[in-house]
Amino acid sequence: MPLTMAPVGEEVTVKKVLADERSKRHFASLGIAEGTKLTVFSSVQGSVIVKVCGARLALDKNMAVKILV
Repeated sequence: MPLTMAPVGEEVTVKKVLADERSKRHFASLGIAEGTKLTVFSSVQGSVIVKVCGARLALDKNMAVKILV
């Protein structure tokens, strides 16, 4: 399922990133890659705030929908 549909408060694991190589490198620089564990803090209208590698990140809907968990 896309990250936009993950329940708030749940820890999820990234299964796949649906993006070109450049975008995958960008996600990786943020700490998001296949196998990474994320905790969903907030989800409003598709935008998601997650905790990854000890940091909180805000992802807009266009980015979050490309991350399958």
